[in-house]
Amino acid sequence: STPLYSSAASDVYKRQNVYQVDLPLKEGRYSWSNGNFVEVFDSTVVEIITDDGLIGVAECCPLGSAYLPSFALGVRAGLAELVPHLIGQDPLNIGHINRLMDAALRGHPYAKAPIDIACWDLLGKATGLPVFTLLGGAAQDDVVLYRAISQEAPERMAKKIELYAAQGYTKFQLKVGGDANEDIERIHATRSVLKPTDILVADANTGWTRHEAARVVGAIASLDVYVEQPCLTYEECVSIRRRTTLPFIMDEVIDTPNTLVRGIAEDAMDVINLKISKVGGLTKAKLMRDLCVQHGIPMTIEDTWGGDITTAAIAHLARSTPSEFTFSATDFNSYGTVDIAEGAPQRVNGRMTAADRPGLGVTPIYDALGAPVASYS
Repeated sequence: STPLYSSAASDVYKRQNVYQVDLPLKEGRYSWSNGNFVEVFDSTVVEIITDDGLIGVAECCPLGSAYLPSFALGVRAGLAELVPHLIGQDPLNIGHINRLMDAALRGHPYAKAPIDIACWDLLGKATGLPVFTLLGGAAQDDVVLYRAISQEAPERMAKKIELYAAQGYTKFQLKVGGDANEDIERIHATRSVLKPTDILVADANTGWTRHEAARVVGAIASLDVYVEQPCLTYEECVSIRRRTTLPFIMDEVIDTPNTLVRGIAEDAMDVINLKISKVGGLTKAKLMRDLCVQHGIPMTIEDTWGGDITTAAIAHLARSTPSEFTFSATDFNSYGTVDIAEGAPQRVNGRMTAADRPGLGVTPIYDALGAPVASYS
């Protein structure tokens, strides 16, 4: 039989362009734990071009430099380190590409992620298949979204929840992790304006010390709310999980397949947040997704931040995940003021879907991206 694609010389990693684009926010500022905030996100778009003219694209946008061990300049510095090891290789052999990256640069999964995702986009275009088909096939027609509520005064956060509920959202991620007394007030104020069927997540983003987290979970014990990543370390979070009956989400500390396996074995969480760039791209995200499905752990499928291209990657991974294990997903392109790709998923009544077109199904808007800040060949 004839293969869907050939690994002949025409499928060669010939050239890579790197773009930098600023993504301002509609709300002006995004604030989370410990006083951290971002007003304009610094995103990196990668374009891999093969000998036969296929173009694979991806995007990586860290949440500032004080969230995870990642930062925008690190993405571009990591690409400069990685790409010389990849020119001339077969980008459709994604496993080999990942092994080369891991051998060339220890750690820094966020810098490897856009290369991995662009290779999946190329594979979809080479085979004529959407990425969600390559990731296991469509498991749902569309995916439910959550809305992150930036940390502000309790009454302002409650008003924003009412606003976004009117747009079709039914799941809300409340940014807490500040002063424990104010956070208790934030959680009570926002839960009070929601429908009983709506989901509220109190996401501390590692911001509480253990004694503060213990106070908060005790004070909200009677509410219908999920507690997410209360403390900095895995061990501290597990300590808080043992003190509450509220459903528990792990995020920042579940950053590799190994940490996921540990969390499953130790019953450390009920849900995880699976951020694609945090774990190194779609290849490792798929592995972790499949482990979660096997062990009955639902996921919020998302990334650290991004625009249209990141949102497309999220949509494809989420659409290929069974709905009962898709706790929610994120439409980051609805938070910003700049469009960087055509054909990106769009929110409809609190949900989105991935395109049936080959690859990620998006086309960069080069006028928005500007000239490349780096090119490699």
